[in-house]
Amino acid sequence: MYKILTLNNISVSGLDRLPRDNYEVASEMVNPDAIMLRSFKMHDMEMPKTVKAVGRAGAGVNNIPVEKMTALGVPVFNAPGANSNAVKELVLAGMLIAARNIGQAWAYARGLNGDDAEIGKEVEKGKKQFVGFELPGRTLGVIGLGAIGVKVANAARALGMNVIGYDPTITVESAWKLTHDVVQALSVDDLLSKSDFVTFHVPLVDSTKNMINSERLKLMKKNAVLLNFSRSGIIDDEAAVAALDSGRLYAYICDFPSNLLKNHPRCITLPHLGASTAEAEQNCAIMVADQLKGYLEHGNIRNSVNFPNIYLPRNGGYRIAIVNSNVPNMVGQISTDLAEAGLNIVDMLNRSRADIAVTLVDTDKEPSKETIDQIRGIKGVLSVRCLGCTADS
Repeated sequence: MYKILTLNNISVSGLDRLPRDNYEVASEMVNPDAIMLRSFKMHDMEMPKTVKAVGRAGAGVNNIPVEKMTALGVPVFNAPGANSNAVKELVLAGMLIAARNIGQAWAYARGLNGDDAEIGKEVEKGKKQFVGFELPGRTLGVIGLGAIGVKVANAARALGMNVIGYDPTITVESAWKLTHDVVQALSVDDLLSKSDFVTFHVPLVDSTKNMINSERLKLMKKNAVLLNFSRSGIIDDEAAVAALDSGRLYAYICDFPSNLLKNHPRCITLPHLGASTAEAEQNCAIMVADQLKGYLEHGNIRNSVNFPNIYLPRNGGYRIAIVNSNVPNMVGQISTDLAEAGLNIVDMLNRSRADIAVTLVDTDKEPSKETIDQIRGIKGVLSVRCLGCTADS
């Protein structure tokens, strides 16, 4: 029986992927095998020693102490792309909000007074101050071409926009999904100089913090629009407000309200709605539940932010799942211990990522507790589990 601790409300669609005959799921639990969460901040949390995996039902993992988990030999899973349609739709809405001055026009309409005839007259007098522009023929710059960025780019092309993309680490999978006529930017600066709208779909890391600052804002086309539905901190908000005040920027649409931004007449802020749809929450929960299940039951890893992807088909029997430092001769030492125990290796796979390696070993007979303990004692081994064994789980 695996025990799953939930730190936030998780969609029932995801929890249903964990059969109750093999999983106990609760918001309060002693000695959990895994943790599922959404936005709960884990940095100050005392981590139970029994935790073998952490699953974030969303894309960003800023609320999880990933380095600490890595040192403990614990993979952190997320759900990249599960909320991509939800974010894509909000980016499209953001462009329309900016182009048609919808936020300002709505505020104007809500402030009208008088009877209906008087309101009608005021509408005809006042609407000219909210004249906007249309999207076809405008250029959208997309920074970050992962699951979300690709969908945004393709949707903008379908609306008749020109699209420029920049992502030096784009994957082959993403490139295949991208509409063929999206133009590659040579750099962020190149993209900024050519775009009427710029949207960001990158994580907040040292290299992306304040990616858009006062110097880069000077490179942008006059009356361009910034859209940030990624992470607060990617845009220097003070610099963006200064550009709005000077008339350099036309509008700033983002998902991260602050006292600086929320009342600015050319800034529309939303309460972090990017992934806030029932469908996105379901998709994220299902993806993470499947990933935790695959790791706990078989040692397989997919969509971990700190561990390598690894998949070894399993046909029953006994599997040893080992997490270790990525140093020489680990596989040799593991194989030696198994040979000395009289165990034949039926199948084996080793994958590494940065300082971490994962080894999956299927054996013809059940390893003894002594053998598991011997492997656990190898210098550099962070964790060992014997799946399907009575000796150790």
